[in-house]
Amino acid sequence: MTQIQSLAIPDVKLIIPPKFGDARGFFSEVFKQSVFDGAGIAVQFVQDNMSLSNAKGTIRGLHFQTPPFAQAKLVRCPRGAIWDVAVDIRAGSPTFGHHVAAILSAENWAQLYIPAGFAHGFCTLEDDTEVQYKVSAPYAPQNDAGIAWNDPDLELEWPLDGMPAIVSDKDAKLPQLRAIAPTFHYEDFK
Repeated sequence: MTQIQSLAIPDVKLIIPPKFGDARGFFSEVFKQSVFDGAGIAVQFVQDNMSLSNAKGTIRGLHFQTPPFAQAKLVRCPRGAIWDVAVDIRAGSPTFGHHVAAILSAENWAQLYIPAGFAHGFCTLEDDTEVQYKVSAPYAPQNDAGIAWNDPDLELEWPLDGMPAIVSDKDAKLPQLRAIAPTFHYEDFK
């Protein structure tokens, strides 16, 4: 049976689907709409994305899309491991600017459900890490946005163990949260 737990920001959920193994390997239903419906998670996914990060210490994020293409995400890591983080960017939210994080890995088989109204990012904990995620709206370049991964106001403790972060040029230029206009309002995205 799939385990679903609320994190410190209850709208973000840690999800662990069952994994059935035998001498051949394993089988797992990594997503089932009826499980989400039964847990009161009203989302319809429309696109699957995948990334490969070659090196440990690669940071991707913090990304989000603005309405009307705001995206909820279901993130999993079938190879390697990541420290996955969601930052609440819903103006008026009691947890605005706060974050929750979880380790997702091939070993623990955990997933993170992140609703619209959150910025998302991750840091690879191993070389050759693959991340797959479902999104509830298609990619819309005109609505693509983000927040600086190293915004000091967010107090994110990226697990870099003294290594320099590997960040794209695009992500290195993202603004701090305080510099962006409110895009999401808590009353509309709770």
